[in-house]
Formats: sequence, structure tokens, C-alpha cells
Amino acid sequence: MKTKQQKLTPFGKKVRKRLIDKGMTQVELAALLGCNKQYIHKILVGERSGKKYIEEISKILDIEAAA
Repeated sequence: MKTKQQKLTPFGKKVRKRLIDKGMTQVELAALLGCNKQYIHKILVGERSGKKYIEEISKILDIEAAA
């Protein structure tokens, strides 16, 4: 059974790169935000807006928030 590969949004790409640079996982980021890893993933691929978390993610990872 093949699963469709989901594409990261431009913000998702920034987040993924910074997580790698900082040696962090999505699970660790989710724990800091108080949500689950699946929700972080949905924000990164654009399934969820993540309005509540975008600013906090940007602060934690020291990146610009999505426009």
C-alpha cells in the first residue's frame, strides 16, 4: 500500500531545517508547545493553519513566522 508523500510548506521547510540544525525532533518541539507530533506535522504540510502555534514555533527555533 502506497502512501502519498506530502509536501512541506515553505514554513514547514524552514522548521524542518532548523530542527535538524538544532538536533531537535518534532516530538521535542511538540512537547515544548504542549501539543502532539501529528499536529506539528499537519502544520508543516499545510493541513492545519497552526495559528495558535506559529509564533511560538518561530521563537523556539529562531526563524521568521510564516507570512
